[in-house]
Amino acid sequence: MIAMESSRAFLLPSAIAAGGSEESVLARRIHAEPPHAYRTPFARDSDRVLHARAFRRLAGKTQVFTRRPGDPPADHFRSRLTHTLEVTRIARTLASALGLNVELAEALALAHDIGHPPFGHAGEKALDRMLQGYGLGFDHNLHALRIVTWFEERYAAFRGLNLTLGVREGIVKHSRDYSAAEHPELVEYFLDLRPPLEAQLIDLADEIAYLTADLDDGLEAGILSLGPIRQCVPLFSGFHDTALQRFPAAAPKLVVNEALRRMLDALVTDLLGEVCRRVSAVGAGSLAEIRRAPGRLAALSAPMEGERAAAKAFLYAHLYNSPGIEEAHEHATEVVEGLFAAIAADPSLLPDDHRAQIPTEGLARTVADYIAGMTDSFIEQAWKRVRG
Repeated sequence: MIAMESSRAFLLPSAIAAGGSEESVLARRIHAEPPHAYRTPFARDSDRVLHARAFRRLAGKTQVFTRRPGDPPADHFRSRLTHTLEVTRIARTLASALGLNVELAEALALAHDIGHPPFGHAGEKALDRMLQGYGLGFDHNLHALRIVTWFEERYAAFRGLNLTLGVREGIVKHSRDYSAAEHPELVEYFLDLRPPLEAQLIDLADEIAYLTADLDDGLEAGILSLGPIRQCVPLFSGFHDTALQRFPAAAPKLVVNEALRRMLDALVTDLLGEVCRRVSAVGAGSLAEIRRAPGRLAALSAPMEGERAAAKAFLYAHLYNSPGIEEAHEHATEVVEGLFAAIAADPSLLPDDHRAQIPTEGLARTVADYIAGMTDSFIEQAWKRVRG
């Protein structure tokens, strides 16, 4: 078992936080706005994401599952929205402990899943398959950028949320790199450079959040069993043993809760230490040096990466690809692909505002944009109407 180091200090040199000499560049907006009297640019971006319609719709989008197999929807399993809030808390903790820009990290965490379509990853894969038939593809990061720069309509002066360059760059690059040759439309986002550490942390905050949450939800749903988790996820079993020894009379569910929170804390603590080690190893003392590092500096240590991989492999084998979840994935595929095909064959099924985008965006992309914005319940209703 990997021990926690909760007393360790992690603060990095403040110069490498996204800000400082680059603040004016990263705070730049597409449409110039006067500065706010008491809110920073990144704090304003967090608020803009939080108040966006696309953010509210995350409450109606699947994270992994919304019900036990064969049961009606339940209230306690994570949605895409509650998952996002958990990621945001982890991201804020990481940024604060490292002395980074907490408000930038928060804005990026709030926006990191805003581009996901209904039905979780199954819906995303189905939408991508349909677009491939038109020589296109679906990427939730790039769709998120389209949401915040165009689809959201909250201001009389411009379309989109007019987020800062720093937040838009992080939305694009937090989980992967893009080449300028393949994506010339993204050239303003420093594609030849690493993203700031605040953005690099989001992908791992996401992983830490869902690894522990999915074990919790899987057990709660009865899809996962405690025995196999203890056998296949050593990081959990070590903390579970500790909790059993400390709370021998506690209810089994509470012992599991104790193990999961210790597991989450160990992953976060390890990530903090490894970021500091890697930053020191490359001698990075500024954001410019972070950007030019030979690789991303946000990572888990080698031992903890092995623990993470074991937990993820277990979840794929026993939860994400379990029979009940697989049936839900097949249903999602049928609904997304069927609705896409129906609307592509009859564009009059599109609302007027979407149909107006066909001349500039093309039919396939317009249909994908419409479907990607739906919640699970809305797409089910739309599919029923199309089927007659």
